[in-house]
Amino acid sequence: MSKSPVRAQAEGAGRVVARGDSAVGEQDSDGSGKKVKSVKKDSAKTAGAKTGESHTALVRRARRINRELAEVYPYAHPELDFENPFQLVVATVLSAQTTDLRVNQTTPALFAKYPTPEDLAAADPAEVEEILRPCGFFRAKTRSVIGLSKALVEDFGGEVPGKLEDLVKLPGVGRKTAFVVLGNAFGRPGITVDTHFQRLVRRWKWTEETEPEKIEAAVGELFPKKDWTDLSHHVIWHGRRICHARKPACGACPIAPLCPSYGEGETDPDKARKLLKYEKGGFPGQRLNPPQSYLDAGGIPAPPLGAG
Repeated sequence: MSKSPVRAQAEGAGRVVARGDSAVGEQDSDGSGKKVKSVKKDSAKTAGAKTGESHTALVRRARRINRELAEVYPYAHPELDFENPFQLVVATVLSAQTTDLRVNQTTPALFAKYPTPEDLAAADPAEVEEILRPCGFFRAKTRSVIGLSKALVEDFGGEVPGKLEDLVKLPGVGRKTAFVVLGNAFGRPGITVDTHFQRLVRRWKWTEETEPEKIEAAVGELFPKKDWTDLSHHVIWHGRRICHARKPACGACPIAPLCPSYGEGETDPDKARKLLKYEKGGFPGQRLNPPQSYLDAGGIPAPPLGAG
C-alpha cells in the first residue's frame, strides 16, 4: 500500500507512533455539573474563514489531521501510571503544577503504603507530605488526596463515582481532572482541553475560542462523539513531542502540509529533529509502566525516582 505524503513525512519525525486514551470529558457540563450551552457553529466557521476554508473543508482537514496523528501515535495513552480509578484520580490531582513523570515517580510509594481510599483517608498527614514532597505543593496536595479519600469513603462507599457532578465535589477535583477520570477509567467520551490542546487547535485554526468550555464545544462539533477520546490523546501527544509552545519542530512535523501555522517554528529538518521529545527523540517517556504497545513501538519506560 502506498503511503500518503503526510505519512511519509511522519517516518522522518521518528519511528515511534501512537494512539490515544488521555484526558477526556463530557462536553455538556461544567465543573459544577450544570449544563454548558453549546457553542454554535459560528466559532468553527470563523476559524475556517481565517484560512479561507468553508466549514465543510475545515471539517475535512480537521478529521484528516486526526487520522494522520492516529498513524503517528497508534499507542497514545494516558501518561499517568494507574491500575484503578482511585489511583487515577489521586495521580491526576497530584499532577497539578508538575510533570506526569514526577507524579509517576512518586505514586508507587504512596500506593504501596495507602492502596485504598480507606487507607489514605486514615493516613497521618505528615507521613503523606513526606512522600509527596517531590511533587511540589505537597501540603496542599496532601490535604486534597486525604480529603478526597475521606469523601469517597463517607459519600460513595469507597468507590470513585462515574459521574461528572459527583467527581467535581471531591476535594482537589475540578472539571479537567474529572474528565481525565471519566475518559480513562469509565470510557465516557469527551474532549479534554489542557494547555497543549488549546495551543494546537488554535494553531490549526480549528477554532478562535480561548475558553476551555467553548473550545470543547467548537472542536467537538467537528468530530463524531465516538472520536473525542482518541482525538484528545492524539492532540496532547503531538503537543508534548513535536508541536511545542516556544519552538515547534515544524521541519519534523508529520502533518506540516495540513498546518496553516507551518513556519512558526524550526523548518530545517535536521534542526527540527533535535527538538523532538520523548520516544520521538529517542528519550524515555513519562510512565514507569507504559502499555506494551508503546514498548513494542520502541518507547522507553521512565526511570524510577532517584535513578541516575
